[in-house]
Amino acid sequence: MKTAIAPLLAVLFLAACSNGNVSKEKESNVADSSGQEKGMAIDATVTDQSERIQLKDDKLNAIYEQYNHLTSAVVKGDVKGARLAGNAIETGARSLSGGEKIALNAAKIAATADLETLRIAFSALSNDLIVLTKKSGLDKGRLYIDFCPMAMNGKGAYWLSRDKAMQNPYFGEKMLTCGEVKGTIQ
Repeated sequence: MKTAIAPLLAVLFLAACSNGNVSKEKESNVADSSGQEKGMAIDATVTDQSERIQLKDDKLNAIYEQYNHLTSAVVKGDVKGARLAGNAIETGARSLSGGEKIALNAAKIAATADLETLRIAFSALSNDLIVLTKKSGLDKGRLYIDFCPMAMNGKGAYWLSRDKAMQNPYFGEKMLTCGEVKGTIQ
């Protein structure tokens, strides 16, 4: 089954690399139908944010875009969505210099149906992605390095975020705003 999904994920991964006008149309439609920017759907907000953030390494930027989907899915407790994003990250990381650890942890995410096991792999993947993102740097925008001191049985865990507002992937709705910004990447 993984063989049948791989071509689909490759197409999705490559589509994530594109910063075309499709996302702008989606955002406009959402803004037009709601009449207020603050009332926009989460996907439209993420699309808007992705246009303001650009990593210097294009392959890493594509992985980062999938990481955003992964983070959102983990926050919501959406194991299926997290597994799909993990599969796309694995595909992209295999072609990235220094992406071996990211690919390994993304494969663990894609292979598990258990949310807690997934969060452990997400933590390791996040740590590796933070290191590579710091090395790459950004052409545009700012990323926040967030930290939850209670995650991983009190050991704490990091993740990357586009916003200062906390959306904790380690506890989801239970403690959505738990955490603090520990650093920024510009």
